[in-house]
Amino acid sequence: MPTLNLLQRQIIESPLDLKLFVSGAAGTGKTTAGVERMRYLLAQGVPANSILMLTPQRTLQEPYLDLLYSPERHAGGEVTSATIGGLAKRMCDLFWPIAAEAAGFKIPELPPLFLTLETAQYYMAYLVRPLLEEKGYFQSLTINRNRLYSQILDNLNKAAVVGFPYTEIGSRLDSAWFGDPAQRRIYADTQECATLFREYCLNHNLLDFSLQLEIFTDILWPQEQVRAYLLNTYHHLIYDNVEEDIPRAHDMIGEWLADFDSALLIYDNNAGYRSFLGGDAVTGAALSEGCGQVIEFNESFVSSENVVQLSNSLVSAIRAESFPAMDTNHTLEFILSHYYPEMLDEITSRVKSLVEEDGISPSEIVILAPYLSDALRFSITNRLEEAKIPWRTHRPSRSLRDETASKTLLTLSALAHPHWNIRPTKFDVSHALMFALNTDLIRAQLLTEIVYQSKDFRLSTFDEIKSETQERITYSLGSRYTNLRNWLEEYRSNNPLPVDFFLRKLFGEVISQPDYGFHLNLDAVRVAASLIESMKKFRNAMEPSYVNMDSPSFDLGREYFAMLEEGVIAAQYLESWRNEDKDAILIAPAHTFLMMNRSVKIQFWLDPGSNGWVQRLSQPLTQPYVLSRHWEAGRMWMDTDEVNAETKSLARLAGGLLSRCREKIFLAIADLSETGFEQRGTLLRAFQKVITQVSGD
Repeated sequence: MPTLNLLQRQIIESPLDLKLFVSGAAGTGKTTAGVERMRYLLAQGVPANSILMLTPQRTLQEPYLDLLYSPERHAGGEVTSATIGGLAKRMCDLFWPIAAEAAGFKIPELPPLFLTLETAQYYMAYLVRPLLEEKGYFQSLTINRNRLYSQILDNLNKAAVVGFPYTEIGSRLDSAWFGDPAQRRIYADTQECATLFREYCLNHNLLDFSLQLEIFTDILWPQEQVRAYLLNTYHHLIYDNVEEDIPRAHDMIGEWLADFDSALLIYDNNAGYRSFLGGDAVTGAALSEGCGQVIEFNESFVSSENVVQLSNSLVSAIRAESFPAMDTNHTLEFILSHYYPEMLDEITSRVKSLVEEDGISPSEIVILAPYLSDALRFSITNRLEEAKIPWRTHRPSRSLRDETASKTLLTLSALAHPHWNIRPTKFDVSHALMFALNTDLIRAQLLTEIVYQSKDFRLSTFDEIKSETQERITYSLGSRYTNLRNWLEEYRSNNPLPVDFFLRKLFGEVISQPDYGFHLNLDAVRVAASLIESMKKFRNAMEPSYVNMDSPSFDLGREYFAMLEEGVIAAQYLESWRNEDKDAILIAPAHTFLMMNRSVKIQFWLDPGSNGWVQRLSQPLTQPYVLSRHWEAGRMWMDTDEVNAETKSLARLAGGLLSRCREKIFLAIADLSETGFEQRGTLLRAFQKVITQVSGD
């Protein structure tokens, strides 16, 4: 059990009929108090199945799940750990007869089909693709199709989480637009596509996130039968990271709060990092009005006094506020270089020194960037590998098709299923063999040139290769290749399995065995697990309805392959988050690290002169600030609004990162950025103000 202060103990051991609202900055021990409160409730004999634990997203539940899955867990019922979306899905499933008729589903007597992010994008692509290709929708845009589909879905989600009719999406965006009139046509196309998707869902019993949430909050929650079920089931609430959740969740909890025996609501001040996903810190803060006691934590268990001072000064500088001078020598260090590769070399050198000379665990170091491009990821990880420093990366928005391990599995899948008529290039096959057989690219390319016959779609045997070439390739590699080839040939001679079954079989019987590429590569294993789970969810969602698709030769495996080729982003899989304690350096986008809700000793901030730290991603089909509860209807979004939003966002980001830093940050700056340009972004100017204030004093 962690060391607790008096305020934490007061919260943990509070009466079982008290409702508490606890706020404070990150690192002040709020979640620790929440976990220990759960332990206390269970120790007092509170039935586990009467406790509801809510967070805005599943990854934030890890500290609680560590307790619930520990050996000390109590026998009996289970604590319900959920998000509002997960709760909505459960209620839609449980009370489907009520929901189906009231929501207007065409075939209410049949069960619902719940869509994941991936399968929702698949259906969106199925419906919108003909409009793009035949009717010229969005013709003025240059945008990847997966981003187009995801932004239309995001608009539907925004309508659901904020609480306005989805039919108003286009008009709300249009009324706030000030600029090129062509953009208005884009908003009109967006509305048509959103309406088309919703109508298709109602006609085929498909429930994406937006429809699940609307049914739960608008139809089921007001029902006496549904509300009675929830009130009788749950008597104690622990609700963490309230500020990151959506307005409709806050509305419902606000109504429900009086019926709980006890409640602990935990709110992170100056956060709100999920506002672009519909999170609303303002409506979250309003929940304090329904609590009997409001407590604020001020003492940081994470950041040193110097780091706290640096955070206060930097946030003030970003906001153009005055601040006192401070000594930054112990908390802030610069890595300066002319060229970007030199900067990465110096970062690697500093990391190596911290690990080997100062004895800092790699898990206590993070390398953060505003965005983590493939080139940057490769450049950093390659240097760390050469220095023999363990690393791991996480990019939630990265498509599975971009991962080397998944590319390998997809290529092998295509080779095993000739009826898909997907012919991998020699480039793809050579890289797949290089990774799967754990060899170098030269040998893999040489082997591919000889054995891969793309015209008749076959792999020839190793024995057919000339003996002198066999020696160049090596017989050990030839043995692994032969084993893989024979396995694929045997599989092709039998009836095909569902593609996720196929990959489990291939992984277990061949490529995870000793000397193969997946044997000791834990990052590749994680990617493989995510890919297989993605395929399984796709199959589960599609199998009941694929007969409705137009093509008589519809094949789930080929459709999944095509979906990934189009760049559909994989849904978030917890395997990629559940290794936080792994003794490796984390390399991640800054916002991703914030949502991991963990602290470290050392942070490296890459390229603070980049505008990527402050500018939001271009989203021509949506606008998170306009589609919020706090935007005045009919008001135009002006440049001053954008600047103000950027300033507030950057201040939250900088303060959030520093509140999760115990000792020191390194600012890595190259005169020429990753793209070769000189940059002087807002974040760097704020640091310069802090340094100037010190030198001026």
